[in-house]
Amino acid sequence: MQIFRRKDGGEQPYWPAGPFKIRLPFVHYRWETPEMIQGLIMFVVGLAMIPLLETYLGMPYEAALAFTFVAGIGYLLPALLGVPLVPGWITPAIPVVILYLKGFEPGPEAIKAMFALQIEVTLIFLLLGITRLGSKLVDVIPNSLKSGIIIGAGIAALMGELKAGGRVDATPISLLIGSIISAYILFSLSFKNIVNESSLAKRIANFGMVPGMILAMIIGWASGEYALPAIEWGITKPDFGLMFEYLTFTVGYPDLDMFLLAIPTALIAYVIAFGDIIVGFTLVKRVDHLRQDESIEGSVDRVHLVTAMRNALHAFFAPWPGLAGPLWTAAHATVAERYAMGRKAMDSIYSGGGTFWATGMIALFILPLVTLFKPVLPIALSLTLILTAYICIMVGMEQLKNPTERGVAGIVAVTLAMPDPKSTVYAVVIGLVLYLLIERPKLLGRHQPEDEVIFADEKES
Repeated sequence: MQIFRRKDGGEQPYWPAGPFKIRLPFVHYRWETPEMIQGLIMFVVGLAMIPLLETYLGMPYEAALAFTFVAGIGYLLPALLGVPLVPGWITPAIPVVILYLKGFEPGPEAIKAMFALQIEVTLIFLLLGITRLGSKLVDVIPNSLKSGIIIGAGIAALMGELKAGGRVDATPISLLIGSIISAYILFSLSFKNIVNESSLAKRIANFGMVPGMILAMIIGWASGEYALPAIEWGITKPDFGLMFEYLTFTVGYPDLDMFLLAIPTALIAYVIAFGDIIVGFTLVKRVDHLRQDESIEGSVDRVHLVTAMRNALHAFFAPWPGLAGPLWTAAHATVAERYAMGRKAMDSIYSGGGTFWATGMIALFILPLVTLFKPVLPIALSLTLILTAYICIMVGMEQLKNPTERGVAGIVAVTLAMPDPKSTVYAVVIGLVLYLLIERPKLLGRHQPEDEVIFADEKES
């Protein structure tokens, strides 16, 4: 239960704070049990960043573990400040960030480079949020370009897992079975029919991708694809003192050349994150009409401001190769699907996302859980990437209105998914050129909306 309750059809209660709307668990929204259980398991995805921190920033496990607690604080901010999206990383940008970091020696140089990149990402989000240009971009950017970026990011995430030498080569049994089960529970039309007739299926559906992830982990252990865990008891003790040895306060700040080198990667990361914002609010809109009991405010500018705050937190206290992104697509889809089941299932979109990451923060201190999942961290990341790919492709295709848009978006998507660090820049340029040359009925001047144009093939039909 919570202290303040929402009137039917109104907005979830909050305390106003400038551009933000503060909401606290048990005060402004109730604690959701299914999201709590998911948080106790799904928090392992956050720990999956540890191997990247060790490899590319050159830090020991204990310091990297401390970084995950800083990240946990950042995950709490969106629900706290009035953003209805479940936050995560800018996941599809990770390969580009790693390519950037490979140009620096692991240790102080790589940490400085990561600081430069994350500060630039912070400034992009902050500038677009303060000026409110972020919300205008949603309307200004051509639909084909937006959808192409979303679809391309999904394809890139999927190909990273399926390519030769990818995770599917090393752990095919656990990854494929886990992906199939998770996708069936989250997206299958036949399973939705079963949910309407079976209370057991409804309980399973409440936990989103967790059943598939647990099954994948069990299969991984049973098949020998992953080592068995060495469970330890007690409370997790990250080394915050050691962590400070790997921050810019200690190693020093980057020079101008390093900031200049980071600009292309920062711009690429923002373009992908912008696609995540579109995906997030599209998923909200898809279920919002089913819930007349709650009015959800979707402020793109607030998302930009909160994401800027999270990236600034990381830059100074936990440089993060995953960056701080506005959306964890797979987790947000799980929350949205359960939210659609009605107020009894989930009181508010904020109670789902808020409970999820508050529990995840608590779970980071539970040593038996951390050590239990430590050997299978890769499977948690892989399942997230695969489900993210499906959702990106689904949402991107859903936004396209006619054959011309679909053609341009397809070219943009394929270009973006190429294994080249500049592929995102190429995709944006190609998308804009094709929009001007192919989609616009008139190259210059005003023209009628595209959906009113009669295409040649439609005339023939």
